Amino acid sequence: MKTAAKKSKKPVSALQIERHILLIRGEKVMLDSDIADLYGVETKTLVQAVKRNIERFPADFMFQLSREEFEILRSQFVTSNRGGRRYAPYAFTEQGVAMLSGVLRSERAVRVNVEIMRAFVRLRRILASDKKLARQLRDLEEKYDARFKLVFDAIRQLMPPPAAKKRPIGFIWNRD
Repeated sequence: MKTAAKKSKKPVSALQIERHILLIRGEKVMLDSDIADLYGVETKTLVQAVKRNIERFPADFMFQLSREEFEILRSQFVTSNRGGRRYAPYAFTEQGVAMLSGVLRSERAVRVNVEIMRAFVRLRRILASDKKLARQLRDLEEKYDARFKLVFDAIRQLMPPPAAKKRPIGFIWNRD
């Protein structure tokens, strides 16, 4: 969660972007500081631009993390309570990131925004392929479970029934 802007001309890689996509409240989001870092602006500049255009960011596009969510996030990144942010970060959904392109119009922001949109699409495809793979695996399990049940039933029929319990061999002394 950096606030200092990077004035780099290097293109942003898909891996850099994907590392910043988090799952919060069941939504895939990016935090304001990560987006600002990728855009090469300060976090406060990004937040000010958003606040000037707040009508473009309804709750399903952007939300501010609760104190508890912020503390959990801070502990995951092992950051100090001293210094740093004085307010909880804003989280932008895919639609919120898309809306940012209309708010921040620098050349870098446009290029990075296109890459962020591509990263969200890739993640959606991966999740869809995982669902398809899970469905195929479930179908295979159902198919083969039925076949293996037949095999186990056939084996059980070939096995002799367990022998009746016989009296133990040897001397048994009864104290009574």
